[in-house]
Amino acid sequence: MRSSIILFILALIIWMLLCWPPDWQHFVAGIFIASLVAYLTGDMFVKRPHLFKNIKRYLWFAYYVPIFLWECFKANIDVAYRVGHPDIPIHPGIVKVKTSLKSDTGLTFLANSITLTPGTLTVDIDKDNGYLYIHWIEVKDKDTERATKIVVEKFEKILRRIFE
Repeated sequence: MRSSIILFILALIIWMLLCWPPDWQHFVAGIFIASLVAYLTGDMFVKRPHLFKNIKRYLWFAYYVPIFLWECFKANIDVAYRVGHPDIPIHPGIVKVKTSLKSDTGLTFLANSITLTPGTLTVDIDKDNGYLYIHWIEVKDKDTERATKIVVEKFEKILRRIFE
């Protein structure tokens, strides 16, 4: 029950931020939508509701968002530059990277963060052995440790503090 209330509050906050500037109609619709989301998914995704109580996790998430946006911006510039200058060779390939994240939510955030960054795509997750397989538009290193440092490390450190 508590996880549903917390999920309702988070869903309502996100709804109101998406419907900026707020008015009473958006607020009423937000209450309805947040209630529906909390009712349908309250027990489905939240396996460890006690994590929602730790305010530090929210602060780390607030720290994560600008870092993720900066990495996306840099990757967008890189991919746009490669498209605009077709003489620049690309070296696409799939690399195996190691992750120490264990929670499903943390792995999902990491995989989606990599996928949402232009030039990379998470192809597969081997949760048992802690590996992600990433398609990379410009493979800079095929070694697992060095590829992990380049692709995963900047996101993983912060996501561990949020989800583990």
